[in-house]
Amino acid sequence: MISLTHAFGLSAEPFAQDVPTDKLFSIPGLQAFLDRFDYAVRIGAATVITGDVGTGKSTSLRAATARLHPTQYLMVTLVASSGSVLDFLKGLALALGAPDVSSSTTKLIRDIRQLLSTVSAKKQQPIIIIDEAHLLRLELLAQLHALTQLPYDQSTLAPIILSGQNILVDRLLFHTSRPFASRIIGRTLLEGLKRDDMHSYLSHHLSIVGGNSDLFTDDAVTAIHQSSGGLLRRANALAKGALLAAASDQVPAVTAEHVRLASTEIF
Repeated sequence: MISLTHAFGLSAEPFAQDVPTDKLFSIPGLQAFLDRFDYAVRIGAATVITGDVGTGKSTSLRAATARLHPTQYLMVTLVASSGSVLDFLKGLALALGAPDVSSSTTKLIRDIRQLLSTVSAKKQQPIIIIDEAHLLRLELLAQLHALTQLPYDQSTLAPIILSGQNILVDRLLFHTSRPFASRIIGRTLLEGLKRDDMHSYLSHHLSIVGGNSDLFTDDAVTAIHQSSGGLLRRANALAKGALLAAASDQVPAVTAEHVRLASTEIF
C-alpha cells in the first residue's frame, strides 16, 4: 500500500477534513462571514451563507463556532431535509433537550420558545444553525421567524444561521418567506477559488503536514484548478489522488498528468 507520508516525507495525511480551526486556510469570503456571524449573534438576528457544494460553507461554520465558549453559547445544529414542518420542529425540540415532543405544530412552537427561554435564563445564548437550508420547505421558511421572535418584535430568543446552496437565496425571495427574510442582516456568497488562490491553498495544506510547497508543479496547480472549478472539496480529492499517482510513479513532484489520472477516479 502506498503511503503519502512515507513517499513525500509528510508528518500526516495531507488535505485532511479535520484541520484545526487555527490552521484553516482563509478562503475569500471567510472573514466577511465571520463578521456577519458575530453581528447576528450579538443582536439576535439572522444571517445566511451560500455557495456551491464544496466551497467551504461547513468549514466556515466550524471556524465561526469554534471561537465561542460552550459555557456562554449553546450551539443547536440541525441538518435540514425536505421533510414536513412537523418533522423539523420535532428535531429542533429534541436538539434543545425536550424530554418528549408533541405532534401539534402549535404546541411544538410554544415548547421550543420555552426551551430557548430556559437556556437564556441559565446565562447561555442559544444559536440555531441550519445546514443544507436550501432543502427547507417554503411553508417552514414562512414560519421560521415565529420560533425565536417575541411578540411585537420586542426581542429575539436566538439568532438563526442558515447555510445552503445558492438556490436558498431564491427561496428566501418568495413572498411567503418575507417575515423571516426581513430579519436577515447579511448574506455571504462563497465562490470557487481563483487560480492564484488555489496555489496558495495547496501550499498551505502541504505546509501543515511539513510538505514542500513546490510538490505540485505549476501545470499541476492549473490542472487542479481547472478540473475542480475552484471548489475546495473536489480540489482536495484531486490533490490526494494526484499525490498517490506521483507516489506510484516514484517521482518527487505532481504533474498535470497525475491530476488527469486522479480526475478519472472521482465524481
